[in-house]
Amino acid sequence: MNKYPLWKYLIILAVLIAGFLYALPNLFGEDPALQVSASRAAIIDDSTERQIISVLNEKGISFHSLQRQENGIQLRFKDTDDQLKAKVAVENELGDKYTIALNLVPATPAWLDEIDARPMYLGLDLRGGVHFLMEVDIEGATQNTEKRLVSDLRTGMREKKIRYLSVSSTKSKGILVVFPDQDRRAQGLITIEDDFTSVSAKEIESDGKPALLLNLTEAAKRDIKDYSVKQNMTALRNRINELGVAEPIVQQQGENRIVVQLPGIQDTARAKEIIGRTATLEIMLVDEKNSGNIQAALEGRVPVGSRLYRDRRNAPILLKKGIVYSGNNIIDASAGIDSRNGSPVVHITLDARGASINQRVTGDNIGKRMAVVYVEQKSVIKKDEQGNVVTDENGRPVRVKSRIEEVITAPVIRDQLGKRFQIEGLDSIKEARDLSLLLRAGALAAPIEIVEERTIGPSLGKENIRTGFLSVMYGLAAVLIFMVIYYRVFGIVADVALVTNLVLMVSVLSLFQATLTLPGVAGILLTVGMAVDANVLIFERIREEIRNGVTPQAAIHAGYDKAFSTIIDANITTLIAAIVLFNFGTGPIKGFAITLSIGILTSMFTSIMVSRGIVNKIYGGRQIKKLAI
Repeated sequence: MNKYPLWKYLIILAVLIAGFLYALPNLFGEDPALQVSASRAAIIDDSTERQIISVLNEKGISFHSLQRQENGIQLRFKDTDDQLKAKVAVENELGDKYTIALNLVPATPAWLDEIDARPMYLGLDLRGGVHFLMEVDIEGATQNTEKRLVSDLRTGMREKKIRYLSVSSTKSKGILVVFPDQDRRAQGLITIEDDFTSVSAKEIESDGKPALLLNLTEAAKRDIKDYSVKQNMTALRNRINELGVAEPIVQQQGENRIVVQLPGIQDTARAKEIIGRTATLEIMLVDEKNSGNIQAALEGRVPVGSRLYRDRRNAPILLKKGIVYSGNNIIDASAGIDSRNGSPVVHITLDARGASINQRVTGDNIGKRMAVVYVEQKSVIKKDEQGNVVTDENGRPVRVKSRIEEVITAPVIRDQLGKRFQIEGLDSIKEARDLSLLLRAGALAAPIEIVEERTIGPSLGKENIRTGFLSVMYGLAAVLIFMVIYYRVFGIVADVALVTNLVLMVSVLSLFQATLTLPGVAGILLTVGMAVDANVLIFERIREEIRNGVTPQAAIHAGYDKAFSTIIDANITTLIAAIVLFNFGTGPIKGFAITLSIGILTSMFTSIMVSRGIVNKIYGGRQIKKLAI
């Protein structure tokens, strides 16, 4: 009686060994690190590695290890002082073609890494993470709106058959519309007042010709600012979701700043690259008429209505100024492989307006070329005329805003296109994935610049970790002592099951790479109390059976069997409450619900199966007269 078959003991042993192994990485701590990854125009190779080692040796900065990864180089340091010095040195050496980011990486031994045993993530309140403060370029958003207005004005006046000489956006002054005579200007003014309510018009003269100077109204500027910040926050949340970050914080600060906090993130370089990039696409027609005048354009004589661009091989190409449509019209994007030649492509799906424009323009221009222009706003390190890095009084590189425009591809239009098409001419499947991610997440309504970036050591974290750890330890110790005093040998069994439950909880959180926050610690503490509750029910049932005159072996059997349904009912009702909390809660509440749910499941295993296995080993299969309970 009260014997487990061998297979049950093997299951318990396998679960316990796996649990201890996957909980073990949490004991090794973290190393300050620097992560270097290449942007689109650069590669990580042996020469890059030699450059980094050379500059660090030259500056006398020591590092633990240098590791080549699929997406870059990772360097580990003994402390954060060396890490910060190395960041400045490597940034100055490599320049803007590389993303250099601070990181904290687990100091897990290689043999644990090989079995995918990694420490669980800790939230910003415990472990810290990455903090970005971003500034939305409202002026850039206004300029983007004016560019769209220029195109819409031309289309509107053509539809109304109003003749005009030019429509152009002027720096800081507004939009200038020049007409051939007074009558045309009067017609244009009526059309603008009726159809373009977001601008105010003023009659002026431009080089002796009647003209209208258009400026956005104050109400329109406020709307642009509000929309830009909100749309950027939405796009950033979408991008963070693509990165798979748990419990991120994206919130507005002031009028035009956004705070992004990524707790427990491991790949900060990729986070910085994806979040900080303001990439979008602009579809434009190639200026076929003047394509033979490239040399004149290179000498500064660019034809009216055209602009000089560069393609990926740095070859010049003339494009018409008007944007056919942009990334704002893209509703879906996915990376793939072209079935014809095996090259990476991005499959694009347009909204109704974009599809209509695409269908009309491609139908009217079959046999001509249409260019896909990649546009990215970023801050770059400022250099003087001799090419030296300009630094501030603290020795940090000075950064200035820069707009990168590059023609990805300019294919000939073979047939009329519609809602779906694909972009070719990409260098790698990684670039295709990154571009599709940025487009799928939504175009940023305005350029953003990272004005502050830091890897946060725990904000109040050391104190939070200390008090959280102490609360769990004190609670655990109190329960352990009570159980030993009150239930004697069976209390020791319950204590072993309770400690095992705590280890299994940590291992499951680590295995699924969950993020532990302070509310999660509260969930663990609550589980410690709930886990022993099952053993209390079992032990009290055994005592009751003994008082009724049942033999010790029969009392053990009856205690576990008869308490089973009560334990299951109590835990399932609590699990339902935890699931509801997870589904309807946000942020920290979800963290609490996750740890509570995991704790309920592991406690049922340890309180019922593990504790009975130990009791069976102590008392099973032999004659006993009295139980130490």
